[in-house]
Amino acid sequence: MSHATLSPRRSSLRGATLPKWFAWAVAAGSVAAGLGISAAAGLESSIQWALIAAVLFVLGSYAVSAKVEGRRQAKDRTATSLVWVAFLLAVVPLASLMWETVKRGVKVLDGYFLTHSMGVVADTEPGGGIYHAILGTLEQVGLATVISVPVGVLTAIYLVEYGRGRLAKAVTFFVDVMTGIPSIVAGLFILSVWVLMLDMGPSGFAGSMALSILMIPVVVRSTEEMLKLVPNELREASLALGVPKWRTILKVVLPTSIGGITTGVMLAIARITGETAPVLLLVWVTNFINANPFQDPQASLPMYIYLQYQNSGGYGAAYDRAWAAALTLIAFIMILNMVARGIARWKAPKTGR
Repeated sequence: MSHATLSPRRSSLRGATLPKWFAWAVAAGSVAAGLGISAAAGLESSIQWALIAAVLFVLGSYAVSAKVEGRRQAKDRTATSLVWVAFLLAVVPLASLMWETVKRGVKVLDGYFLTHSMGVVADTEPGGGIYHAILGTLEQVGLATVISVPVGVLTAIYLVEYGRGRLAKAVTFFVDVMTGIPSIVAGLFILSVWVLMLDMGPSGFAGSMALSILMIPVVVRSTEEMLKLVPNELREASLALGVPKWRTILKVVLPTSIGGITTGVMLAIARITGETAPVLLLVWVTNFINANPFQDPQASLPMYIYLQYQNSGGYGAAYDRAWAAALTLIAFIMILNMVARGIARWKAPKTGR
């Protein structure tokens, strides 16, 4: 008697998959289709064909993937496609802004522009510079940082390490409220107290106090979150050795979180550097160099940009100076962020042997 031999059927646990270049092919096809549809419909805006291409990219990825790989994998590709589309929607305007600022700002941005003030140069005349505005911004932001960082860091230490009960809840509530305060409100508060009631007059220090109101809640929130990330085991080990709590915070908690705290401070500085409303109310403006932030009006980069653009009418020397000052302000913030990253990496705890 012969017995038939039964061989097991080979089954693959992995279904058909699309090649790695599939997403790029769909993206290229979507762009081409979007351009074609825009040309046929007579659409002139670049935003319109880009949105059409984005919709076609998502729908095309899902349709082809569902046909070849199945609906489950198609849903995954659709989610990935939406993430890429959202990323491009965020990056493209930023890149366009940077390109436009650099293209227009380099026209007059040179050593003379950075080392001279407007002085007696009229807004419609060529020449002049932003030295007085750079000096004013550095002094105003520096004073605001000196005021805000100790207050914000100490407040965060209290909330994380000591804060219990009603006082801690009240502090947290007011920090949350201050986070959403518009800059004009902070400027009006300092204007009413410092300028009108105390009759101190406009100055860079008055603007710094208003900027510190905007900066403190950002420092508190960022520092608080960084302190919460420090493992409790580190605190307990230090306390078990008999180290006082204040010394544990100073020698263990703060060095461990110094990288995140520094980054939060830099974000807060970037938050206030471009503010115009408090400067307009409290600092005013001048075309001359004023190195004393505690007396008389003082220039600043945001106000310089605003006034030069307002007086330019969209063309001329003042228009070019406004773009050059905007490029300088962006470069200033970028330098601050790079310095913050360097300090954070330098002060970060060493984990390797």
